[in-house]
Amino acid sequence: MDINELIARRVKALREEADLSLAALAELSGVSRSNISLIERGESSPTATVLDKLASALGVTLASLFEQGDGTEASPLSRAADQPVWTDPVTGYTRRNLSPPLRLPIQLVEVVFPAGQRVAFDTSTQGVEQQVWMIEGTMEITAGDEGWQLAAGDCLAMRLDRPVSFQNTSARPARYLVALATQTYPSNRGHQ
Repeated sequence: MDINELIARRVKALREEADLSLAALAELSGVSRSNISLIERGESSPTATVLDKLASALGVTLASLFEQGDGTEASPLSRAADQPVWTDPVTGYTRRNLSPPLRLPIQLVEVVFPAGQRVAFDTSTQGVEQQVWMIEGTMEITAGDEGWQLAAGDCLAMRLDRPVSFQNTSARPARYLVALATQTYPSNRGHQ
């Protein structure tokens, strides 16, 4: 399935599940009604920032916008060929949802982050903790007023209760694993 079609189905389903109109979601997220409509029709390739705003307004994790099913599938296996892969159209950063499409309190995401790029997630989340384990390269990560420089093998744990930014100031791509843990299941109003 095309990744924009997958995002379109998920955003629309989550909006309807929350009983929100396009206008209401636009008001909550700060994303224009027309942009949300284009996303829900699969006619737009949203940026990481836009997806973060929508996820926050819908009360779900960013990773849950890439879930392939309704969370009720029985298979505990997520084969590499079936894992949704999305690339941010602005920065080129790529994220692969590794976790099976089950309702689980943890989600795993692999990220490949191009050299010289930065992504900021300005929303904050209650009840979600994240660990970032660097596989290759280096990243600068800030959460609120705190900042860290991570190199291969380093692992950072943080709560997503404040704005977070990721920046690769090196000349090489960085690759890392993100583990998101929610106090509630991701499809049930957890957050990024």
